[in-house]
Amino acid sequence: MAAIGVHLGCTSACVAVYKDGRADVVANDAGDRVTPAIVAYSENEQVVGLAAKQSRIRNMSSTVVKVKQILGRSPADLQAQKYISESKCSVIEKNGKLRYEIDTGEETKLVNPEDVARLIFSKMKETAHSVLGSDANDVVITVPFDFEEKQKSALGEAAGAAGFNVLRLIHEPSAALLAYGIGQDCPTGKSNVLVFKLGGTSLSLSVMEVNSGMYRVLSTSSSDDIGGAHFTETLAQYLASEFQRLFKHDVRRNARAMMKLMNSAEVAKHSLSTLGSANCFVDSLYEGQDFDCNVSRARFELLCSPLFNKCIEAVRELLRQSGFTADDINKVVLCGGSSRIPRLQQLIKDLFPAVELLNSIPPDEVIPIGAAIEAGILVGKESASVDDSLMIECSAKDILVKGVDESGANRFTVLFPSGTPLPARRQHTLQAPGSISSVCLELYESEGKSSAKEETKFAQVVLQDLAKKENGLRDILAVLTMKRDGSLQVTCTDQETGKCEAITVEVAS
Repeated sequence: MAAIGVHLGCTSACVAVYKDGRADVVANDAGDRVTPAIVAYSENEQVVGLAAKQSRIRNMSSTVVKVKQILGRSPADLQAQKYISESKCSVIEKNGKLRYEIDTGEETKLVNPEDVARLIFSKMKETAHSVLGSDANDVVITVPFDFEEKQKSALGEAAGAAGFNVLRLIHEPSAALLAYGIGQDCPTGKSNVLVFKLGGTSLSLSVMEVNSGMYRVLSTSSSDDIGGAHFTETLAQYLASEFQRLFKHDVRRNARAMMKLMNSAEVAKHSLSTLGSANCFVDSLYEGQDFDCNVSRARFELLCSPLFNKCIEAVRELLRQSGFTADDINKVVLCGGSSRIPRLQQLIKDLFPAVELLNSIPPDEVIPIGAAIEAGILVGKESASVDDSLMIECSAKDILVKGVDESGANRFTVLFPSGTPLPARRQHTLQAPGSISSVCLELYESEGKSSAKEETKFAQVVLQDLAKKENGLRDILAVLTMKRDGSLQVTCTDQETGKCEAITVEVAS
């Protein structure tokens, strides 16, 4: 039985197929194993991939990039607002949902982000069918660890609309471990694995515990101010300064010229992972002037040194938060295209001198290969009995309960930190004055990624008509149970009278 694994990233997409007991990435019709996740619109057609990327210089306002960043998000979402402010393609709100406003010259189209994702998935399906035939549609899709339920749902629905039969969504770090067979070849024993994923727009780190073939997320962190695009931007800025030095023209405020430099810088960046130098040539960069510049790997490493240091510091910070040292990590898995940069790999080796660094699979192919292996397991004879042992679902956000401290100020207590393996159960005792006849337990969620956390209330349980006590406090016992699907069951009981109220929140995290 054949099966498919697809990884849709912010800047690129990749498809792998599982056939005859092995998984491998399939090249697209242009011969590339990775396809730009870019869709260009014109009056009569939509173009996906490299052709859309190449035409973006001429059609910035009708070309959609990084759709994954906005997929399944509401207009009020801070990440969505950031995306809208940076997008060259207009994004508007209509009927409470986000839409791309695309001017094709003849008319203005409103396009859902899900439709853009559908076109990319259709391209992936077409690529997979080139080697498997049109009957193979079973697929496993990868999702970032911090994707919420609405984002997962939107991604799954887009894949379904493209004609895929979605078997499962799995987290990207779990797919990375599956690609290397970690915990599968030798199912006994316990080890800790760091998954280092440096993609086009973000750095995602996960410490995974592998125990008897089972994966458990111990700690995660993500940062969207480090990614492949930031290395490209740094190199493009250097090229702009060189052009100014040679020709006395500053092109930094010229969007078209900077797009050309970004494209040239990206090609050079990829070349510098294997070569000692790369030539950047741009035809008619500004006022008909061609630009030719040679960049050495040493120059590139010097320019990007602050970004490399940010990556390493993020790893150190995650280890500190987890209570681990470098010696507690047994393996490091590299994934995401930017993790192939030699200088960055050397810095990771220096941080983990005694640890096995897994980079034999091209880093931008690791995650789709893991997804294809999972798909192969699901459609094969091993079936569901194996599948359930491969990955533990985890809560995506902090779940907190609101209380009041001695000074009367609000105090939030984290009951389920983000990354808590599910299912999970917690108890919390809420103390309230005996003189009041009703008590309200309020639950909040938080991203938990910075010290200035934004807590959002999502549920409450109210115990009413309680008998008043003249003296002392009453104890309310709250029992919270979060299931694998993210639903949360909350039961509150007055310890003295036994009066009880319960609610179920369908998707809490």
